[in-house]
Amino acid sequence: MKSTSYEILQQRLNEVEASHTRLLNHLPGMAYRCVVERSYEYRMVFASKGSERLLGLTVDEVMKNPSNTVERMTHEEDLAKMRKRIHEAISQRKSYEIYYRVRLPSDETRWIWDQGEGVFDAAGNCTYLEGIMMDVTAQKAREFKLKEENTLLRTSAANPAGFSRIIGTSEPMQRVYNLLLKAAKTNMSVILYGETGVGKDLAAQTIHEMSNVKGRYIPVNCAAIPEQLLESEFFGHVKGAFSGATTNRPGYLAAADDGTLFLDEIADLPLNLQVKLLRALEGKSYTPVGSNDVKTSNFRLISATNRNLSELVKNKSMRADFFYRIHVLPIVLPPLRERRADIPLLVADYARKKGISKPVPKQIMQQLVRHGWPGNVRELQNTLENYWAFGELVLASETPCPDIFDFAPLKAQEDEHSASTISFSSESMQPNSASTAGPVFQHSPTDGSLSDAKSQIEMQRILLALEQNSWKKGKTADTLGVTIRTLQRKLKKYGIKRHS
Repeated sequence: MKSTSYEILQQRLNEVEASHTRLLNHLPGMAYRCVVERSYEYRMVFASKGSERLLGLTVDEVMKNPSNTVERMTHEEDLAKMRKRIHEAISQRKSYEIYYRVRLPSDETRWIWDQGEGVFDAAGNCTYLEGIMMDVTAQKAREFKLKEENTLLRTSAANPAGFSRIIGTSEPMQRVYNLLLKAAKTNMSVILYGETGVGKDLAAQTIHEMSNVKGRYIPVNCAAIPEQLLESEFFGHVKGAFSGATTNRPGYLAAADDGTLFLDEIADLPLNLQVKLLRALEGKSYTPVGSNDVKTSNFRLISATNRNLSELVKNKSMRADFFYRIHVLPIVLPPLRERRADIPLLVADYARKKGISKPVPKQIMQQLVRHGWPGNVRELQNTLENYWAFGELVLASETPCPDIFDFAPLKAQEDEHSASTISFSSESMQPNSASTAGPVFQHSPTDGSLSDAKSQIEMQRILLALEQNSWKKGKTADTLGVTIRTLQRKLKKYGIKRHS
């Protein structure tokens, strides 16, 4: 029986279709066809075998769900953008080309390059989408690496020579670079003003490295040394000077001879040590504890504080002659919220130092740039480490934590007690944020006054920070943006003790 012309034509069409399908199945990606339904919903009606390599799904697995399988796998940050681009292309009768991420059943994330176009009927309605998807994860990784390298190169190029420790190209940082360069060319005393976490220690190291001094850089945190040991630590002691002094021991001044002595938290120096340090600054000489021998030390002094020293002079917490001796070249380091343009550079630099190759998504970066960063660069670094460890961005309250925020050195503050008060926002406190089974406190104001309400908030915030840091006082002080000595004073004030 002879085949009819229709049967012959049908056979040829089947052969062409089979050949076409074989060709599509051998493409390096996944060819697809979607029916466009109302409200621009897409239903997959054809997928090539490349789906197994691309999506980790067989053709049957892709086709068995009536909704668009690819959309369900698309990263939530990319889905809206993908749909918008396709919608715009259909509306303009143009082809589309999109990059987006998909999450595979194995939980692996891949970058997809998707190129396609709409098929329209006689009435001008889009009835199908036809296109091809390809895996471009490796290409994207190279792009991100190149972008990161370019960012770091721009940072290096924009920063003056010698400023490799400090990251930033913003206008406020350019002014800082100019001041640091001027400070490095002199041997005068420098005072660095800035909130907690702005990098005062890095600025001090930079001045030391760019200067002509040949000696060592000796950093000292004045707030971390017990008051009874301060004199011995600074000036050294001889054997037998006090109980436990079994050998001669040089102090910080001896170590900093012909070098730089960096005194962080200088506002915490007691008055009696200010007198002795002033003599050493003016006469370049000192006497170790328990000795009558005069020693000499030719050191350059750089100090740092997050408090208004002129207020301390008015309150008689700092000697005026000591203030004027250390306050020769004041440099104010801007908080991170005043140089937001530097945040992407700081993120890229810190990721490089931590060996993180995966880029921070655009949406996350936008949140980082918008945040107020009361803890400045240190808080940014802690936030990034938490994000890289747990995959979730957690931003702390934007209530500033440092003691003083107006660093105009000679401007009086409205509240004379602000230098010793930690200020917190009640909005940042959550119910039951401090465990009632852990810490106990003996003092609980109950008269309902504004002062006592602030004390309650302050006490709760301290308790929360202690719990978060496993009662490690150093880390707790960093979290609160205060010195260890201030924290200890607050613990004593509120009678806060760890539950036995």
